[in-house]
Amino acid sequence: MAKPAVEFIARGTKLYLIYRPRDDDSWVHDRFARGESLEIKGTFHLNMSDLAEGQARRDPEDFGDEDMEMRFVVATAKGNYFVFKPAIVQVTVPVLVARDVNPKWKWFSTEAKVSVLKLLADLRPSRIVIGGKATDAIPVSEYEKLVAQFPTPYELKRYVQSRLSVVLRELTDATVDAEATLRKYVAKRVNAKPQDLIKPFRELEVSKYEFLHEKLTAMLVDAEGYTELQWQEQILDIVRLLNPKYIAAFTTVSIKDTLTGRHRQLDILLVDANGNIDVIEIKKPFKAKIVTETTYRDNHVPHRELAGTVTQVEKYLFHLNRWGTAGEEKLTKRYKEKLPTGMRIRIVNPCGLIIMGRDNDLTDQQKADFEVFRRQNKNVVDVVTYDDLLRRLDRVLKQLRAGR
Repeated sequence: MAKPAVEFIARGTKLYLIYRPRDDDSWVHDRFARGESLEIKGTFHLNMSDLAEGQARRDPEDFGDEDMEMRFVVATAKGNYFVFKPAIVQVTVPVLVARDVNPKWKWFSTEAKVSVLKLLADLRPSRIVIGGKATDAIPVSEYEKLVAQFPTPYELKRYVQSRLSVVLRELTDATVDAEATLRKYVAKRVNAKPQDLIKPFRELEVSKYEFLHEKLTAMLVDAEGYTELQWQEQILDIVRLLNPKYIAAFTTVSIKDTLTGRHRQLDILLVDANGNIDVIEIKKPFKAKIVTETTYRDNHVPHRELAGTVTQVEKYLFHLNRWGTAGEEKLTKRYKEKLPTGMRIRIVNPCGLIIMGRDNDLTDQQKADFEVFRRQNKNVVDVVTYDDLLRRLDRVLKQLRAGR
């Protein structure tokens, strides 16, 4: 079996590049004699000074079948790594390869004789480290996957065709969609997985949601021990931690009654990261069920407290929408110091959220009727029970613990 034209061999503290010319090595020495370097695969730039000892010019008749090769010292050992000579790889950052790995020429060059190292160096890492235990080392398996993503000559051809087809299909009756063909080909080749951004924080997130679940469970057991204001503040914290889009919450907010000219006072106004507002009502759980136990025309209807709260929130939303830009200016001025610099409060179809009641003791029919009522109002006012909150916390925990 023929030996490769280029390979690497480590001996002691030196890493050798073995080059096997097609014929003899006289033409290489002739280049060196003229002061020219030898470029191999568009990546390695070698000179006479890089030749290993005993590599002087030889008579072509002295070559045997197995010794038609030239050895160049391309890297020397420093600790657990071979460090490439900068003049040979001609990149702007150090290139290191672990001494216990077996580098291949395909690690450094593409089939089109393009330097992989130069392309990587253009991304400006502080250095390129392949294998070993250095903190910034790229594992060999991952590095090989990375190199495998470089475009093949076939892919480059498809890329050129896709650029041309955009214009050609507009001007002629060409039917081949080269751009779609390129996308399909690239999708098959590229198999890199996105970085798991949640992993470093998963344990902290689990601790957070465990705490919230335990806190809410304890609060529901001892609900009578809280004042209405204390209850609202605690539940509001849980809601914002479950839904981090809200960056601010203002209590006892005065808004204009656009019908009478007087003012109404809503309990809590939420502001999201874009300055849009929503209204939330938080009620302590009551002993009565959230829908009636008896039926009206074979339906369990909402508890009076629930129906009244929905109507109340709908009126708040009605007046906010009518208040419009004047209301935006008023609220922005009032809460300017409590919002990020330059943020403006916006009233754009605000929604309502009601948190009240329990559903853990409802019959199947009661749950079904309650769900019908809830969905009838969902586009304007969302009704969430405390058991809903517990379920959401529990499901978030299950997902985090499962690593999903």
